[in-house]
Amino acid sequence: MDDESNAVPHSVVRLDAAQIRTLAHPLRARLLGLLRVDGPATATTLARLLDTNTGATSYHLRQLADVGLVAEEAELGTSRQRFWRAAHDASTWRPTDFDDDPDARAAAEWIEGHQVRLMSEQAELWLAAQPQAPHAWREAATISDAMLTVAPQRLRALNEEIWELIVKYRQDPSFAEEEGAAQVHVFLASFPRAEELR
Repeated sequence: MDDESNAVPHSVVRLDAAQIRTLAHPLRARLLGLLRVDGPATATTLARLLDTNTGATSYHLRQLADVGLVAEEAELGTSRQRFWRAAHDASTWRPTDFDDDPDARAAAEWIEGHQVRLMSEQAELWLAAQPQAPHAWREAATISDAMLTVAPQRLRALNEEIWELIVKYRQDPSFAEEEGAAQVHVFLASFPRAEELR
């Protein structure tokens, strides 16, 4: 991408073992998700949104901060309020990153399961709301699948190409300014059929 563009940098953190173990917690995963989607917030605001108490929220925000996943937003804070922000736009890892660390591998598996549950929950919410949704959104949204026959390195290349396209859309601020723009969930899941691995 050209340096003269107005694109917003997209920061991605490749999680290490300490970060993934910290993130593998229901409240911490939700806190980081909210900060990434809605931007900086106080522990009190996050507690209200997540229907929990401020003490628990503050504790878990500090845990996330200790491993560099969230940071204090000093410019927004006051002597009585601390604002927190996500330190990165997205997290990534490879399942093989933690082959030698059973605890980190278990944490990665929990996070992947959490993502599958989130995808299912969000898809069901969309299907319930779809009949009342505007025509343009009903035409644009999709839930689909495809079967390909590829080698592992080709699947990896495909995933990287798709991710680059997603990043391109996230980085262009003009897309968010278009009339009717709204946040949409884009889930990427690609894996071999279980039957193929037998």
